[in-house]
Amino acid sequence: MDSPAAPNPTVSQREQWMVEAKVYQIYDLFANIPCNAQSLMLELQRDNHLQFLNKGLRYLGPSFCVLDANRPWLCYWILHSIALLGDCVEDELEDNIIDFLNRCQDPNGGYGGGPGQMPHLATTYAAVNSLITLGGQKSLTSINRDKLSMFLRQMKHLSGGFRMHDAGEIDVRACYTAISVASILNILDDELVRNVGNYILSCQTYEGGIAGEPGSEAHGGYTFCGLATMILINEVDRLDLASLIYWVVFRQGNECGFQGRTNKLVDGCYSFWQGGVLALLQRLQPTVVKQMTRQDVEKGDAVRDGSQISEASNISEGEESLDGTSSCHFSRGVDLNSIGYNFIKEPVARGPLFQSMGLQQYIILCSQEQEGGLRDKPGKNRDHYHTCYCLSGLSVCQYSWSKDENSPPLPSAVLGPYSNLLEPIHPLFNVVLEQYCEAHEFFAGF
Repeated sequence: MDSPAAPNPTVSQREQWMVEAKVYQIYDLFANIPCNAQSLMLELQRDNHLQFLNKGLRYLGPSFCVLDANRPWLCYWILHSIALLGDCVEDELEDNIIDFLNRCQDPNGGYGGGPGQMPHLATTYAAVNSLITLGGQKSLTSINRDKLSMFLRQMKHLSGGFRMHDAGEIDVRACYTAISVASILNILDDELVRNVGNYILSCQTYEGGIAGEPGSEAHGGYTFCGLATMILINEVDRLDLASLIYWVVFRQGNECGFQGRTNKLVDGCYSFWQGGVLALLQRLQPTVVKQMTRQDVEKGDAVRDGSQISEASNISEGEESLDGTSSCHFSRGVDLNSIGYNFIKEPVARGPLFQSMGLQQYIILCSQEQEGGLRDKPGKNRDHYHTCYCLSGLSVCQYSWSKDENSPPLPSAVLGPYSNLLEPIHPLFNVVLEQYCEAHEFFAGF
């Protein structure tokens, strides 16, 4: 009797095999060349990246017209990448960028995708992070915090979430961009926080990751946004952190890079979106242990009592959290605007939760273009978006063994020459740490 025919591979399987073949070809080449050639392959092409980035600030070709509503994002991706590389822009260009972003600022608050465009939470986040990255009096004072606070309140929805723009979609990305901006500008308050945690909880899926909206699939970008938001509003222990860790660590694939969703292809940008999630969870280890201990105790009680135990992520309104505060409103008695600052002051209790060297290898060997810029994967073109998030992920990797913000990485934590070392970032906001601290001190005076 003939054996059954092998099933035809799916489109996703064929694409996965093609990506693996390209990546393994690069790794095989690297493994079989002399040591001096390996050192050259592992070198971060800093000067070429800076040339690519500075050119993008001065001129973009006609093909970029499709990003006309994303011009603050282009500013952020490029400026943040330059800052990660330890450089800055010339004074005249900096003034031009500040003036341009000021023209994107709506008279009633928030920033649009370009001058005259309606304000949008995503481009507001990008514009604010760009101005914080530039730093200095002119840049930081250009942000109209009062009007921006009014705009954030207008975007607040009864569900607890936020709309991206007037009559726009409600999702976890909107929650993060609103809360992140409010936190970094020292305008976060109980009104903005109210019920945000409930909305994000409704987006944590059976897999453990977080979806963009209730009922959707867990996704790396939304998982970062949801987790970072829950930290900033002091409600992170309402999430099921154990299942969240389980989901994220299994998104690091055979290629050593991260995928954004289950059964999807690896993508360089998830070096930050997923690597950043694990950098946040690494700092939450005491909370994770405490939550898992409580769950173990409750399961033991359930066996003895025969009672039903609610999951940690389903605490009802009025019950208590791990710290004894109401799960409905954890911010009571907490200085919300200091949470982001205090988060990076706590010592890190454990090492990275992912293969740090493997991810650095993927970024440098597979995402880096020798002529400058970084890309999604081999076979794709470089762009400013992937340059930003690949470099952000590389920074996360390099500092993943550091015990505190004042501990520079050891050479053993940096793949390739130590000159590859980037600037550290604040993992909640994805801005360079030095620029974040300047902004925090500046806005704390208001």
